[in-house]
Amino acid sequence: MRVLLVGGGGREHALALGLAGDPAVEALVAAPGNPGIAAVAELREVTPTDPAAVAALAVEVAADLVVIGPEAPLVAGVADAVRAKGIAVFGPSAEAARLEGSKTFAKDVMTAAGVPTARAYTCEDAAAVAHALDEFGAPYVVKDDGLAAGKGVVVTDDRAAAERHAAECGRVVIEEYLSGPEVSLFVVTDGEAAVPLLPAQDFKRVGDGDTGPNTGGMGAYTPLPWTPPNLVDDVMRDVVHPTLAELRRRGTPFAGLLYVGLAITPSGPRVIEFNARFGDPETQVVLALLETPLGGLLHAAATGTLGAHPPLRWRDGAAVTVVVAADGYPAGPRTGDVITGADRAGIIHAGTRRDADGTLRSAGGRVLCGTATGPDLAAARDAAYALVRDVELAGSHHRTDIAAAAVDGRITIPG
Repeated sequence: MRVLLVGGGGREHALALGLAGDPAVEALVAAPGNPGIAAVAELREVTPTDPAAVAALAVEVAADLVVIGPEAPLVAGVADAVRAKGIAVFGPSAEAARLEGSKTFAKDVMTAAGVPTARAYTCEDAAAVAHALDEFGAPYVVKDDGLAAGKGVVVTDDRAAAERHAAECGRVVIEEYLSGPEVSLFVVTDGEAAVPLLPAQDFKRVGDGDTGPNTGGMGAYTPLPWTPPNLVDDVMRDVVHPTLAELRRRGTPFAGLLYVGLAITPSGPRVIEFNARFGDPETQVVLALLETPLGGLLHAAATGTLGAHPPLRWRDGAAVTVVVAADGYPAGPRTGDVITGADRAGIIHAGTRRDADGTLRSAGGRVLCGTATGPDLAAARDAAYALVRDVELAGSHHRTDIAAAAVDGRITIPG
């Protein structure tokens, strides 16, 4: 199988490692890729959000499967353009990707499907914003209605800050706050059959103790020892299958990766958001424990044969990833700094570039992450931080508490 992987971040590096490790994948091309992906794939230049360009590249490289990593190409219709060439693609259509591209659309689908989620209003002017904030009270949850690279959400007790964010976004969804620890659940689906991966927990805030502004994610871990034993089954029954059925009813079936962001509230799991692709950095830890060949799994979803795919196999133990961010991230990350100590197993490249002379430099806000496995969470955590400590990048920062509460048994479900 020849595979074309679209994207160039940390999620795509993790996907590239998984695909390269599948014996059925005889050739892997990544576009545009990054210096880490270059170790396991041929890199090609392409604008990921240009449907015609990606489809033409898929034809040129004779791809049997195209895997689309980021959300923006999906919302732009890249999967549709590739499918029109008769090539199997892992990723939903532009219409189905509206689950991530529009928070309002996602809420409409959830309401129609009876999915448990927060009450919400879509607001486009200051009066509507004020009414919603008055009704729900603090903490205020204000979400940009469109794509925002994981940084379009403000959760704050500061009314003025909530109003400012709403004004900056223009069209927002304002929700009631959902209390309880958060869980990310990835579901591989061909539109009918659906297979859950291991639940993971992401850390969105930039600082220890969940302080500071939201980011694209500062770390993650799996498995989650504190979740109810029936969590995945309940979410598949109450969230995933009703959502897929509603999208089929609308004539826009969802095939690809459905990301379900959950809050485990005193009343049970509630959906915070849907995404239309693998999450970053949760992908790094979930795929680190997946023993089933990745290429075959994604190809089954892309070709409507997921129902016949064998049950997934998982490695024992745990996985932890810790993100190393550039100076100034997330507000205004500095780029171009030299990186050393990054050419080791377990280092995932997210925002890097390499000079002609081989020098590795920062090229984004989230630059690298150290991803490690171990027999338990404590061992995986220690190994991930050992990787991060050996990376040198001027002004960089990382959280020091990834998975700490889970290791110490400090996460409880309210109720």
